[in-house]
Amino acid sequence: MLRDDINNAVKDAMRAKDERKLSTLRMVNSTIKNADIEARGQGKGPLSDADLLGIFQKMIKQRQESVELYDKGGRAELAAQEREEIAIIQTYLPKQMSDADVQAAIKAAIAETSASGMKDMGKVVGALKAKYAGQMDFGKASGLVKAALSG
Repeated sequence: MLRDDINNAVKDAMRAKDERKLSTLRMVNSTIKNADIEARGQGKGPLSDADLLGIFQKMIKQRQESVELYDKGGRAELAAQEREEIAIIQTYLPKQMSDADVQAAIKAAIAETSASGMKDMGKVVGALKAKYAGQMDFGKASGLVKAALSG
């Protein structure tokens, strides 16, 4: 589903002669193909949409780190380019959950997994990733899970 959307967007970008969008989407396609090849090497099939969402989040995180470095280095044009790429990739992610929704999801996952302490953190984060792939920042969520289980 996501692959088809991206391939159709590539065609649309070509027709519109939108170079930034075209190059970004080609890069996304390339990243997906590389991940598929890597998965095939491990004996797995093509990546699911949930796996692709994880890849997109990773790509966005890489670009956000680049933006910070470019801003510190006084390279505003490169930072702007990275921001444009982030905006394009984000259009393929589901709507991000609010902080209140993330807190509620963590409480539900803790109850669902019967987590009682820090030793159960992996179970809780695993349950969250299974249900909410692409909808929350799991780096932030794991810190919140840790706080909930230790407090």
